[in-house]
Amino acid sequence: MVRRESLATLVVMGVLLAGCNRQSHPEPANPRPISETTGPMVPLAPESLIGSWTVVDVAEPGAGTILRLADGDLDLIGSRCGTVGGSWRASSDGTFLADIFTASTAAVEGIPGCEKASQETPEWLRRVTGYQFDGAGRPVLLDARAQPVARLIPGATPTPEPDKADDLLEPPMVTDEARRALAPAVALPATLVPVNRSQLTGRWVPRTGHRAAYVKFTADGEWRGSDGCNDESGRWITAASGTLLTTARGVTLMFCADSVSVGGWLVTARRAGLDGQILVLLDAQGTETGRLLPAN
Repeated sequence: MVRRESLATLVVMGVLLAGCNRQSHPEPANPRPISETTGPMVPLAPESLIGSWTVVDVAEPGAGTILRLADGDLDLIGSRCGTVGGSWRASSDGTFLADIFTASTAAVEGIPGCEKASQETPEWLRRVTGYQFDGAGRPVLLDARAQPVARLIPGATPTPEPDKADDLLEPPMVTDEARRALAPAVALPATLVPVNRSQLTGRWVPRTGHRAAYVKFTADGEWRGSDGCNDESGRWITAASGTLLTTARGVTLMFCADSVSVGGWLVTARRAGLDGQILVLLDAQGTETGRLLPAN
């Protein structure tokens, strides 16, 4: 966690100014068998994604890099920009979301295009909306049509380098905290209508609190908002039965009265449903984290 905090200051302003010229993401399809040749699919357990993996069978730059998935933290190691990082989310229904927004200082200095790369998720990883395991228990990252984007081979070992944090060299462990964070979310209450991507896209405001607080979900899978005095941003994805997964990036820490932790609501939410026109966010235990109204 200390490493994340030390890197966040490099990109707080950059991620807020990053461009929006990205592809929209369709509603993820339910995962299905990826190939008859891989054998029967094994049950989904998102904590099984934790590990250091070599990325293979990806058509774009990224093949051969190491994807390290720890307890909420994500690192891409071995690209021409060195190590870039961010966060990831996954659910037991096969939904997956990744977000890149940090980099080591060495990666963003002196290499053309790397400062931007440290603030944007690579296109191949942006296409990933789901995951499955093949017959050998190896993860396969899927697009919205449940087609393979990349396969992950276990046992990757990063090469020690001067600018590489020591904790990146150790294989991540599945902790009790990670199991709790990735445990299946309770079903959406029957009184709520599961929200889908098209319904969620747009601007929403809290029912009470600072008048400048808001969140805007854009069709390219980004969200931006404010608690009233601090800008916030991240990525988002929805799936069947009201599943909602989000990431959040580093923010400033200005104080203002009546601030509303919209970003906190989103990060802890695992389900989203509509109560009439009101958007209701719920955590994995089914407890409401917040309510928002559509903004005209």
